[in-house]
Amino acid sequence: MYAIVEIAGQQFKVTRGTKVYVNRLEASEGSKVEFDKVLLIDNDGKVQIGTPSVDGAKVAATVLAHLKGDKVIVFKKKRRKGYQKSNGHRQQLSQILIQGVLAKGETLKDEIKVEKKAPKVAVVETVEAPAPKKAVAKAAPKKAAAPKKAAAPKKAAANKKAE
Repeated sequence: MYAIVEIAGQQFKVTRGTKVYVNRLEASEGSKVEFDKVLLIDNDGKVQIGTPSVDGAKVAATVLAHLKGDKVIVFKKKRRKGYQKSNGHRQQLSQILIQGVLAKGETLKDEIKVEKKAPKVAVVETVEAPAPKKAVAKAAPKKAAAPKKAAAPKKAAANKKAE
């Protein structure tokens, strides 16, 4: 059984147990919401089409979390004019879990339980490190300076060619 429902101005195809990201809802996390604008219900081949919505049909859901979507970069440019403008945007979303599609007169029989995950906390064990050894400064042996080669013969050869 699935339904096409309008949620926050957008249409979604939903079935029981699916998670859907919708535009930000006013409901708090963990609260139950119902959507009345059910446009179509398909129950194993038996299709009900609404004009504009199916009478008495509802979709029950639970708000799991409020979060932000992926970043979208908006870049504008006009060639040869020196105009460039960059702007970013992250859409505010709500993640909902569909509890069930209810036709006229039906009630929700059993809810899907939402497991809240505890935040992962890193356990750090303290281990005493041995005291650092004192560094002994050792004098590095000096390297013997290489004798410089005379550059005068090359210049002299260059001057002879110029003449």
